[in-house]
Amino acid sequence: MNQQPGLFNPSTLTVSELTRFITALLESEPVLQDIWVEGEVSNLKYHTSGHVYLSLKDETATLRCIIWKTYVSRLRLRLQEGMAVTAHGRISVYDRGGDYQLYIDNVQAVGEGALFQEFLRLKAQLEAEGLFAPERKKELPAKPGRIGIVTSSTGAALQDMLNIFRQRYPLVEVLLAPAAVQGVSAPAEIAAQVKALNQEQVDVIILARGGGSIEDLWAFNDERVVRAVSESSIPVITGIGHETDFTLSDFAADVRAPTPTAAAVTAVPDILEIRAELDTLQTSLQNAASQGIQDRRADLREDLHALARLSPMNQIQNERQHIDMLIERASSSAGYLLQLLRSRMEGSLLHLRSVSPQAVLERGFALVFSQDGSLVKSARQVHAEMPIQVKLQDGKIAARVRDVQINRDPAVSGEG
Repeated sequence: MNQQPGLFNPSTLTVSELTRFITALLESEPVLQDIWVEGEVSNLKYHTSGHVYLSLKDETATLRCIIWKTYVSRLRLRLQEGMAVTAHGRISVYDRGGDYQLYIDNVQAVGEGALFQEFLRLKAQLEAEGLFAPERKKELPAKPGRIGIVTSSTGAALQDMLNIFRQRYPLVEVLLAPAAVQGVSAPAEIAAQVKALNQEQVDVIILARGGGSIEDLWAFNDERVVRAVSESSIPVITGIGHETDFTLSDFAADVRAPTPTAAAVTAVPDILEIRAELDTLQTSLQNAASQGIQDRRADLREDLHALARLSPMNQIQNERQHIDMLIERASSSAGYLLQLLRSRMEGSLLHLRSVSPQAVLERGFALVFSQDGSLVKSARQVHAEMPIQVKLQDGKIAARVRDVQINRDPAVSGEG
């Protein structure tokens, strides 16, 4: 035995030193730190701490094991006494008991390893064909009217989904396409029902079953089922097993839900949320309508003001006022003109009066008319004994010329 400094005194070993030495040996061996062990579950105990204690045994030996709480929550199967499993983990020593034991981080049912390898092979093949491509995914309808469900007619998963529909969206109609979800006949039945629902008037297809081991869920890894899901023209939601369970149908589906219940929740909206949304929309609509009415009223007032400004009646009234002003100006101008004409006429009358014979007569002069009534303007027009009429200011005098004297001085006589 090679001495390893600091571990123990070669001549005398304490129990703790020996235990630490064995622990170091076991933990330094790579094979023992990444190992699969097959056996039958016994002495199984789910502790209140969340840890699981058990033993794996075969015909001749027993191995103590522990699964820490962190890994228990990740297990895909529920351990039971007598179950044949393959456990993965590392070997180490429990100091206080002096026992070596397997610290398990993963457990599969016996045969699951081969199935898992087949799962990976088929997944790689179908993925290479593009069956899982994101661009193939179809969008789910927001408010489906009819949902087709492919599942067991007697399983609890169906009732769970129906309860969800009644609670969340009782308006939806459900069409059940019953199929075996486990066993030899399951793949063919599931694929056939998915294809059959594509001939029905449904908006969404749900493919569901409760949890189980990889063997229980294997029907949903069958190539026929996966291709039927991928080729569906109707959106498909899968709700298969528990949250940690994945099948190839999940990869091909348009939406994968962790459980059947979650699939039902995913498929339909919550009617309470819809009602709340409708209430909000109604309030928004009322506010918008009220605001719209106020805006239209304001627009109408502006239009009425603009119409009043642009109305022909305003122009007509303005023109009427202008006409009134023109009439007033014309009347004023006519009055002024009449007054001016009157003044001019009065001036003319005064001038005429001043130059009229009557005015001359009033100044003491007289007019002499011959017998034939013509005005005598010159002494040469009369002769002695000629009868004449003399017109004065206040009357006429009939007279006879006694003598005619003609003025010889042109300046005096007025002859030119």
